[in-house]
Amino acid sequence: MSQLVFIHGPGAGGCAEAFRYQFEYFHGSVAPTLPGHLAGASCPSVERYTEWLRGWLWAQGHQGDLVLVGFTLGACIALQYALDYPEEVRGLVLMTVSMRSKSRAPDTLAFRLRAAQDPVFYEQWISAMREAMQWVDPVMRESLIACHRQVGPRSQHDDLVVIDQFDVQDRIYTLQPPLLLIRGMDDPLVLEEYEREIHEAVPGSQYIPLREAGHFPMAEQPVTVNKVIQAFVDKLG
Repeated sequence: MSQLVFIHGPGAGGCAEAFRYQFEYFHGSVAPTLPGHLAGASCPSVERYTEWLRGWLWAQGHQGDLVLVGFTLGACIALQYALDYPEEVRGLVLMTVSMRSKSRAPDTLAFRLRAAQDPVFYEQWISAMREAMQWVDPVMRESLIACHRQVGPRSQHDDLVVIDQFDVQDRIYTLQPPLLLIRGMDDPLVLEEYEREIHEAVPGSQYIPLREAGHFPMAEQPVTVNKVIQAFVDKLG
């Protein structure tokens, strides 16, 4: 029987609350909150996050038949896990992810650092997070904003640095587990279809584009995303 594991990123609340709709729908699933998000110190690389996640899962008896579902940083971790430990991963669902380093607007990282020090910039950062979640239900959005206030902009800065260092394009052809890619077509933050690039590099992978979904498909189109994930899991047997 497959064990669903939902892995969050630095956006949409910056913690496991981003997958509330999935956690409620898929009974028995798990959604850890990564270190440095509410408690502890952030990891300096995707590889270190992957080892932390593996230790967390093994400690709870989840050592195989994993279906890893992630977005942004969580998707990087899931992909790294599947490449490093394919024998433990039954399937992979990735959203808002690139297999190579991304290019960002010059002020993206510095803005987070200023927000961590200056109350004016902090509120601007909160407004930017709210705007990025324009497709999320308003009640859910404010819940995620409350999480962002707890996690803070410095954690997000550190995770963006980690994401920007992630590059597995030289290994992507070795990916073994079945792969489902979900793309929010109205993502205001990422114009390039990085997911399609992965889809074209991995034979047999499935690619699902969604309208009225942006950076956080699982929170923006939860009913559709849950159905797509359920169909993927059912097909795994």
